[in-house]
Amino acid sequence: MKGTKRRRSAAIVIGLLACWLTIFPVFADPVTPKDEETRRILEKSLSVVEIDKEITRIQQEQQTITAQLTTSKAKLSEQEQAIEKQRENAGNVIRAYYTGERDFLLTALFNTDNLSELFTLLDYFDLIFSSDKLTLNTYTKQYRELKQSIDKLDTKSQELTDVETRLKTQRDRVIALQSEVDSDLSGRSDADKLRTLINEFTNYWQDTGIVEVRRYFNALSKAMDKMPEWIQQDKEMLSIDGFNYTLTVPEAKLNSFLREQNPIFDNFSFVFKENSVIVSGKREDMSIELDGHYTLEKNGAILFHVDALIFNGLALPDTTRRDLEREFDLGFNPSKMVPFLKTKSVTTENGQLVVKLGISL
Repeated sequence: MKGTKRRRSAAIVIGLLACWLTIFPVFADPVTPKDEETRRILEKSLSVVEIDKEITRIQQEQQTITAQLTTSKAKLSEQEQAIEKQRENAGNVIRAYYTGERDFLLTALFNTDNLSELFTLLDYFDLIFSSDKLTLNTYTKQYRELKQSIDKLDTKSQELTDVETRLKTQRDRVIALQSEVDSDLSGRSDADKLRTLINEFTNYWQDTGIVEVRRYFNALSKAMDKMPEWIQQDKEMLSIDGFNYTLTVPEAKLNSFLREQNPIFDNFSFVFKENSVIVSGKREDMSIELDGHYTLEKNGAILFHVDALIFNGLALPDTTRRDLEREFDLGFNPSKMVPFLKTKSVTTENGQLVVKLGISL
């Protein structure tokens, strides 16, 4: 009797659990489909989301520049009013010298009868000339400041124009991509299923993916900042030929260094190829890959540029890459290693990063 009741209770519980899971399923991390067409649709959908973020960022930049432009215009108006009065005073001074209104001073100077009068007159001269000089200098200073304000205003106006152009470009991109996604879904028998998958991937990227990608970028940035110090401790990587130095960093050593800095790199690695760098890693069901290259800056710093960012097999747009580049510096500066050395070139080849350095004169 009791056994029968237990079995009935268990059956009821199982039935209720099945109903619950039917209504509120347990969502696992979405798996990137192998079908190429579906994958392209997902990439476009993620691009729409990411470019929307860039649009928001540009709109904020636009608002900031517009506010600065308004302030600059108000300041320019104040300066124009102040300089108008000063321009009149400066004109009067110049006119006085030009028309000979100051000639009486010379006449008075030559008609002095004694030293006491002469010194008094010279003091008077000094007072007049100092006042004239102050008037002219003040006008000159205000004129230069006004010209600088006009130049800044022109610069801000051009910045605003450039920002508005970028904003329009990104909006056009979003509209075009969304149109493509809608067209791709149109007429498909599994359109509703795909829309659900798009939402799952979008939520997964926004809630988990971008957080993980930023963790990797942040850890890489901190590690690269310590790279010059690490290179100094390993003299084998630096060879000397007269006044020329060559730094050769094997990918195996770099990967070992990274793993010492942070356990996040245990399943993460750099691969150096001909003029390209591939940085990839995987943790649980999440994979990240960066394809990029190094460039040399005028100050000798070496910058890393992200040419492709692939998350779980899906390529993210250029706006996401540029945004991460702005926030995280994945390069390093060899001059921090030895102050008198200057970077001459940087290349990557099969399994190695090669940096040429010379004496900084």
